Amino acid sequence: MSDRSVRLQALKHALKERILILDGGMGTMIQSYKLEEQDYRGKRFADWPSDVKGNNDLLVLTRPDVIGAIEKAYLDAGADILETNTFNATQVSLADYGMQGLAYELNVEGARLARKIADAKTLETPEKPRFVAGVIGPTSRTCSLSPDVNNPGYRNVTFDELVENYTEATKGLIEGGADLILIETIFDTLNAKAAIFAVQGVFEELGIELPIMISGTITDASGRTLSGQTTEAFWNSVAHAKPISVGLNCALGASELRPYLEELSNKANTHVSAHPNAGLPNEFGEYDELPSETAKVIEEFAQSGFLNIVGGCCGTTRATSKPSPKR
Repeated sequence: MSDRSVRLQALKHALKERILILDGGMGTMIQSYKLEEQDYRGKRFADWPSDVKGNNDLLVLTRPDVIGAIEKAYLDAGADILETNTFNATQVSLADYGMQGLAYELNVEGARLARKIADAKTLETPEKPRFVAGVIGPTSRTCSLSPDVNNPGYRNVTFDELVENYTEATKGLIEGGADLILIETIFDTLNAKAAIFAVQGVFEELGIELPIMISGTITDASGRTLSGQTTEAFWNSVAHAKPISVGLNCALGASELRPYLEELSNKANTHVSAHPNAGLPNEFGEYDELPSETAKVIEEFAQSGFLNIVGGCCGTTRATSKPSPKR
C-alpha cells in the first residue's frame, strides 16, 4: 500500500472520530511579512517585465521559506489539513502577470512544499497524521456571467478553457503529493463543474482517485452565490462529484454564514466543511474580529452538529486554528 493510500485511510478514520481542522488564511499571513516587489521576484524573476507583487502563489518559488513557515505555524496551532498555496495557479489567473507558463510548476512546487511541511509534522506527532489539500481556486473569470454590462451574452472564458486550466493544475498537485483536491471559493458553479470534470478526467487518465472537497461562497445576505444559486441549489449542482465534503467559505464571517451552513448540513449527504472569514471587513478592508470571537461562533456550529471540517479564510490567522469539540 502506498504512503498516500495509508494517509487516505487515516483521513477517513479521523473524520469518523472528530472534527478536523483546516488551516487559515494564507494571504492574511503573507501580509504580516510586509513583502516587497523584490521578495516576489527573487533572482529568477529579477528582470520580469511587469510587477509581480501580489502574485502570492509565486512565493512557493521565490520565498518558500515564508510559505513554509506559515504552513508550519498552522500545523503547530493544531491544523490537520494543510492547503497548498496554489489558489491562483492556473493559466487564466496567472495571465494577469504574464506568467501563464508557470501554472504547472507552481502547482507541483506548492504541493511539494506543503507535503514536506506536513510530513515533518507527522513525524513529530505520528498519532496525528497531517494531510495536504491541493487547492484549485475559481480563477479570475466566470463562465456564467458577462464581464461587460453592455453585452450580457459575452463571456471571456469558455467551459473547455477552464477544463484545460484545471486539468493542468490537478496533474501538478497530484505530482507534488496532494492527498485530496479542494475546489474552493466557488462563486460560479459552472466554473466548479468544469473543475470537477477536469479533476475526474485526470483521475481516470492517471489511474488514481483522490477525495474531492468542494467549498462554495455565499456572497451576501441574499443567501446566494454570485451566479445566483441558493445553498441547496449549489449542493444539487455538485453532488454528482460525490465529494468527501461540501462546504462554504469566504465572503462572510462565521455568524453570517450560520443559516446557510445549517441548511447545507441538513441537505448534503456527505461531510460538511466551513472556513469563514474573520467577520466582515471594515471600511479599510481589514478584519477586526478576534480569534476568540470567531471561536465562540464556531464552537456553537460544532455543538449543533453542523460540520466535520472547520478552518479559516480571509482575515484569519494561526491563532484561529484551534481544535474544536468532538462532534
